[in-house]
Formats: sequence, C-alpha cells, structure tokens
Amino acid sequence: MALSSTFEERLYQMEETRNRRLSLLQAEKELQQNKSQILASKLSDIRYIEQRCLKLDHKIASQQFIISSLKSQLDRLGSIYLDQIQQFRVLKSETENLEELDKEKDKYFALKAREIDEFRARAEIFATECQWCAEELRNCVNELNSSFLQLQHSTGYSNNSDLTAAELRKSELQATKENLDRRLASNYNTRAQLQKQLKSLLISQKECR
Repeated sequence: MALSSTFEERLYQMEETRNRRLSLLQAEKELQQNKSQILASKLSDIRYIEQRCLKLDHKIASQQFIISSLKSQLDRLGSIYLDQIQQFRVLKSETENLEELDKEKDKYFALKAREIDEFRARAEIFATECQWCAEELRNCVNELNSSFLQLQHSTGYSNNSDLTAAELRKSELQATKENLDRRLASNYNTRAQLQKQLKSLLISQKECR
C-alpha cells in the first residue's frame, strides 16, 4: 500500500511537472509568436521607412537638381544684370555728355542769336541813317541843281570858276550818294544773309532737340 501510494504520488508529481512544462512551452510559444508578430511588424515598418527614405532621397535629388538649375539661372541672370548695369552706366555717361553738349549748343545758339539780333538792330539803325543821309544828299543835290540853274540864268555863264566849283561839288555829292547807296544795298544783303543763317540755326537747334 505504501509503495502504491508513493508511486501515485510520483506519477502525480511527474504529471504536474509535465503540465507545468507544457504550460511553460505554451507560454514560450505564445511569447515567440508575439515576438514574431512584433518582428514582422517592425520589419514592415522598416520596409515602409526604407521606401519613404527612397522617396525622400529621390525628392531630395530632384530638389537638388532644381536648385542647381535655379542657381545656374541665377548666375546667368546675374551676369546679364551686370552687363546691363555696365551698359546703363555707359548710356548714362553718354546721356550726360549729350546733355552737356546740348547745354553748350544752346548757349552757343543763344549767343549767336543775340549777336545776330544785335547786328540786325545795328544794321537797321545804320540803314535808317543811310536812308536819312541819302535823302539829305538828294536834297542837297536838288538844291545845288536848282542853284546851278539859277546861277546859269542869272550870270549868263560869266563866272566859270564858280560853275566849275559847283559842278565839282555836285559830282562829289553824287559820288557820296552812290557810295552810300552801295553801302545800303550791301547792308540789306548782309542782313538778309544773317536772317537766313539765323533761320538755319534755329531749325538745326529744333532738330537737335
């Protein structure tokens, strides 16, 4: 009886031990399954992250290409800008020089216009004086002619020396009158030429502006 009880107890312990081991194995199996699921999930996450990394690398490469292209365009635009700045400076300098030339030309035209106006005024004054002198000479010649005729009628050609002096005076006055007429005509021509030159200068000034 004691042996049978001991054997049963031994079997019971062995059964307990086996059940505990089975429970441990089951727990270990479930733990391994959980670990496998976690590992699979991690691997899936890793693959997803790797794909995202590949996409990001591709996007970065594309962005770098775009940046490189934009940088090249900026460099080209910068070169064009520098060239345009240089051209602008050259044009600005040329414009300033032209403005200075225009100012100098305006001063020159204004000076010449004043000189022409002054000369024209003097010429008109001189022409008026010449006309007055010519009129005076005509009056003198007419008076001398009248006096000469009266002298001829009154003396009967008796005083040849007076007649000769009167004739000489008449010739001198006539020569003076002719000289003044020539000078007057010359002044008229000069004034016409100066007016023509002034008109030409004014037209040139307008065209230059």
